[in-house]
Amino acid sequence: MRNGIMEISAALLLLVLLTSLTNTGIGIEPSPHIMNSIKYKIPEKQPYRTSYHFQPPHNWMNDPNGPMYYKGVYHLFYQHNPYAATFGDSIVWAHSVSYDLINWIHLNIAIEPSEPYDINSCWSGSATILPDDKPVIMYTGIAKNNYQVQNLAMPKNLSDPFLREWVKHTQNAIITPPSGVEVDNFRDPSTAWQGRDGKWRVLICAQKGDEGKAILYRSEDFVNWKVDPNPFYASDGTGVCECPDFFPVSTNGTTGVDTSVQNSSVRHVMKIGYLRRQHDYYFLGTYFPDQEKFIADTEFIGTSLDLRYDYGKFYASKTFFDYAKNRRILWGWVNESDTAQDDIMKGWAGLQAIPRQVWLDNKTGKRLIQWPIEEVEKLRGKKKSINGEKLVSGSILEVSGITASQADVEVVFELTEVESAESLDATEVDPQLLCSEEYASRSGIIGPFGLSALASDDLREQTAVFFRIYKVPNKYIGLMCSDQSRSSLRKDLDKTTYGTFFDFDPNIKRISLRSLIDHSIIESFGEGGRVCITSRVYPSLAVGKDAHLFVFNNGTRSVVISKLNAWCMKKAEIGHNKAISYGL
Repeated sequence: MRNGIMEISAALLLLVLLTSLTNTGIGIEPSPHIMNSIKYKIPEKQPYRTSYHFQPPHNWMNDPNGPMYYKGVYHLFYQHNPYAATFGDSIVWAHSVSYDLINWIHLNIAIEPSEPYDINSCWSGSATILPDDKPVIMYTGIAKNNYQVQNLAMPKNLSDPFLREWVKHTQNAIITPPSGVEVDNFRDPSTAWQGRDGKWRVLICAQKGDEGKAILYRSEDFVNWKVDPNPFYASDGTGVCECPDFFPVSTNGTTGVDTSVQNSSVRHVMKIGYLRRQHDYYFLGTYFPDQEKFIADTEFIGTSLDLRYDYGKFYASKTFFDYAKNRRILWGWVNESDTAQDDIMKGWAGLQAIPRQVWLDNKTGKRLIQWPIEEVEKLRGKKKSINGEKLVSGSILEVSGITASQADVEVVFELTEVESAESLDATEVDPQLLCSEEYASRSGIIGPFGLSALASDDLREQTAVFFRIYKVPNKYIGLMCSDQSRSSLRKDLDKTTYGTFFDFDPNIKRISLRSLIDHSIIESFGEGGRVCITSRVYPSLAVGKDAHLFVFNNGTRSVVISKLNAWCMKKAEIGHNKAISYGL
């Protein structure tokens, strides 16, 4: 990699060579036992490896799979290539456990290719807790010629809270592609839910022509499944959908509810990932179990009006109900923005966003709210506060005294002249395009104002997360942006600028922003988590102790830092080092 930051060890080169030979069809198939025994050294200097976001020790990671809480332990499975830092043809279910969703212990692979029905990879799926506290995994197996089927795996020992060994069901494959779908685009079973009739329901994503659809299956015993003839959810012109999620949210507060809950106090969420767009969209609506029908409040239209969990990098997400704290937790995969060659050089690719608690915005009932789980606050260390500081036009103020490359920042801005905001016809404007045109340094009336994160001292490198306020007919709206155009001096990076609109109440005259900064990721939560943007950035100057954090206002009207708290974040314990003490 550039500037001599990283070097590839001989063992890593061997892994890359073996993977390359395998993918070119030469026929070399390295033994998992041999590959897992190779001990290669990850480069010591890793400016972009995170400190408190979940990552495997090395190689490729993508979708979170089967998150659950079982016998006092949180489980996260995830798609993993144990042979290389790129996606490959032998994807497995890797497995890690935790007591707090922040510090993790890596275990052995839970599910790997071994049978004709999954010989070419074990792709995504979900975990469901059956009666008598029995977890079961349903996953997609990739058979010969990319034929996609659904399989079951069960714990070998239910008394083991770590669920270290899994066995595949003798009747696999339990679900094969039905008529009317493409056999190589039939995947990713959802967490199942149980109806009042006692039968289980599960959704599987599929494609027919250019239509993406989620197909419903029912079962009495979780082994023998019957397909519903009508798609549970379908969208034209999208291509295949992936990683469906279907769950209830309470209309009476932030408390989560079990996936099988059906009553007048809940609404339902249908989440779909569209592969072409690499975004997760969600739809609030009403579930009619007697008709096996979900009617969404809005349809997918392919514009900025569609609701997304996150308007940056965040895909293949999965929720689960946390029985320990009665909350619904959301996991999401955040991929890289550098090149595959960079991934090979650094020896890894992909990470997971910080787990988020999810609930319905009960004020409007029109969208979800997401917020980092409270456990992440245990990593907070040294604190810096700024209160009542006025930022006139052109102001920039450094938040000093913290480790800016590894921080948690919460700020509330007070807007004193909202009524002077400029007018905008939001129906004719793409917010992401607007963010890229009206970048952080370009002056508006109310904004841009916000944070410059992972910034160099001269601001040649910075990622600006900021707001602007506009008048639209009969109301005000906010624009939230994450501007990566100057995030790095490097040229070979994806520097997409992200953005979205949200409703703004001019009577409140305050707007909040929280950003979790961790070396190469910035997760930002605007307006208390009503809008979220995640960015991956790779600065060459603003690295480690040379990273800075600023708060700024480039609008013509002043804003006030009502309250700002910034914390240095400690490193989470993620690895094998606790294995002995936990009896692993």
